[in-house]
Amino acid sequence: MRTDLPTETEPVRVIEGESLGALLELPDGVFDLILNDPPYSSGGFTRADRQGDVSAKYQQGGTKRKYPTFKGDSRDQRAYRYWSALWLIQCLRVSKPGAICGVFTDWRQLPVTVDALQAGGWVYRGIVVWHKPGARPAQGRFANACEFLVWGTNGGRALAGSPFPGHFSHAVKQPDKHHLTGKPTALMQDLVRVVPPGGLVLDCFAGSGTTGVAAALEGRRAVLIEESAEYAAIARQRVAGVLV
Repeated sequence: MRTDLPTETEPVRVIEGESLGALLELPDGVFDLILNDPPYSSGGFTRADRQGDVSAKYQQGGTKRKYPTFKGDSRDQRAYRYWSALWLIQCLRVSKPGAICGVFTDWRQLPVTVDALQAGGWVYRGIVVWHKPGARPAQGRFANACEFLVWGTNGGRALAGSPFPGHFSHAVKQPDKHHLTGKPTALMQDLVRVVPPGGLVLDCFAGSGTTGVAAALEGRRAVLIEESAEYAAIARQRVAGVLV
């Protein structure tokens, strides 16, 4: 088992490696919150589109800023559900009784993400909505202006502590965006507050480290797992800037 969990002097740790393999090396029953933003594998309309580079699938044509690419975004829905169940089983193992697990998804993968959470052994509790102001309108259609956090608990969870809303509205701002599919820091700060100060958070798909930044800003601890060496370096740099 790994010993590189957070300490008082280093409250956020970044593990560079593939998520499932890294999870297998973490100890049982230590995390208060699992907060994952996996590759959605939802971009593209054909097999060829799905296999394309992520920047071609998700980056707007008018956006000049380029982000490092990332892997793992080419699974079909059946593979995505099976793969998600595998790492969600391990997330359950490393979490404390009553811990919360939240998994980000979009409208396309929402049904299979709900299935995968339950297949992983979590008690399904509902969906938190993230509204993204500024989403592109579509003529004659409803705009896809939201993404979702499917969440559940490791068994029962006591009704105690502060209540939290079931939806949040935070725009994606370019100075705060360090990953092609990065979430706003303010959104992640709202979410990590669901556990008390000092609580331990796990993000298995850390990207540019926004969960770790949010945890540090809110007085929580975090373990971040990121497969891309380039993004792991960005995550370490961003976290270090907050902890100075």
